[in-house]
Amino acid sequence: MAGRREGSLMRDKGGQPSRGSRIAAAVAVGVLLGCVLAFVYPHGLFAAAPTRARIAVAASASDLLQSGSSPCESSEKVVSLKSDIASLSEKNTALKNQIRVLNERLRSAEQGKYHAQNQFSALGDQHKAGAFGTVKGLRTNPTVMPDESVNPRLAKLLDEVAIGKELIVALANSNVREMLVVWFTSIKRVGIPNYLVVALDDEIENLCKLNDVPVYKRDPDQDVDAVGKIGGNHAVSGLKFRILREFLQLGYSVLLSDVDIVYLQNPFDYLYRDSDVESMSDGHNNYTAYGYNDVFDEPAMGWARYAHTMRIWVYNSGFFYMRPTIPSIELLDRVAGRLSREKAWDQAVFNEELFFPSHPGYDGLHAAKRTMDFYLFMNSKVLFKTVRKDAKLSQLKPVIVHVNYHPDKLPRMKAIIEFYINGKKNALQPFPDGSEW
Repeated sequence: MAGRREGSLMRDKGGQPSRGSRIAAAVAVGVLLGCVLAFVYPHGLFAAAPTRARIAVAASASDLLQSGSSPCESSEKVVSLKSDIASLSEKNTALKNQIRVLNERLRSAEQGKYHAQNQFSALGDQHKAGAFGTVKGLRTNPTVMPDESVNPRLAKLLDEVAIGKELIVALANSNVREMLVVWFTSIKRVGIPNYLVVALDDEIENLCKLNDVPVYKRDPDQDVDAVGKIGGNHAVSGLKFRILREFLQLGYSVLLSDVDIVYLQNPFDYLYRDSDVESMSDGHNNYTAYGYNDVFDEPAMGWARYAHTMRIWVYNSGFFYMRPTIPSIELLDRVAGRLSREKAWDQAVFNEELFFPSHPGYDGLHAAKRTMDFYLFMNSKVLFKTVRKDAKLSQLKPVIVHVNYHPDKLPRMKAIIEFYINGKKNALQPFPDGSEW
């Protein structure tokens, strides 16, 4: 028995494959079969059947459509489907635009949220507050980086004319020719070298060249030229907010001057340069020029009849010093934008944008401002109503006198020169305090 079992085992080992070999062969066959199936059915063995089924259903539907519908009905359905597709496409485009607008608003809101903190961080490190009475806020904003690509021709001219990156600038057309002559003659008499006339027509350009006056004629601009060549005082005055922008972008501080001004001293010797805007006032005393508490009385309110209000007379938009800062450029943009949309006086808009605070629906301008000394930078109301009648005040010599309160500008400008330059004591006497209608 033992011999037979051993013989049987020996025959099994020698004549038939072992169990390991059979398993290896089965694995090899399985792998080979898998590769074949993967090549024949790249999308899967079970995905092919539904695909074929969908094709068959589509074919059946097509057969039914062809057999059960007339050509006219098929055409109408095609047109309807095309219309639906076009409508969906339009809605999709509209939704994409809405998403884009919302993303822009979100990005803008996020930028605005951190604007103040980022601006402060850019100006310097955060500091702890000092002792009581020693803390002062930031008054002087940093200037912008000059960008000569804005106007290379003007940049070259300003490099020759300006001193210390600042200059006087006046706009003029042929309507103010005679006043312009008095204006630049007074500047020359004082010895101010850094000034420039922006000529709005050829006649003024030629006049300046003949009198050795620095002049700049802008490149043709239909919107500006239409007003500049034939516009009156107020129309031309409104142009300056557009034109001055390039001066500030080039990194220059500008002392903007109307031409109805007589120069008696160099104004650059009396500027503080600590604010974005430094302007002369239309006020005629300390209260009106620098501000005061005006109490409004309403008896019907009983105990609360008195309401305190703050009042100040407006800045004069015909004589102001502007540093090349972001708030200054924003002010120019705001005023120029409103004047292009509204029929308004430029001086009123200038002051509204400069003084109105932020409130619901409106973001106020965050610009630092300073009021000039109204006796040094004198308006014609102060001169003719007060100064000329006071023995002590009439001995003072102002820096400039702006004939802004009176329409008979040219004769008053000449009288001012006679009074302050030529010493003619009665030169101002023939004129009334105000204007005669």
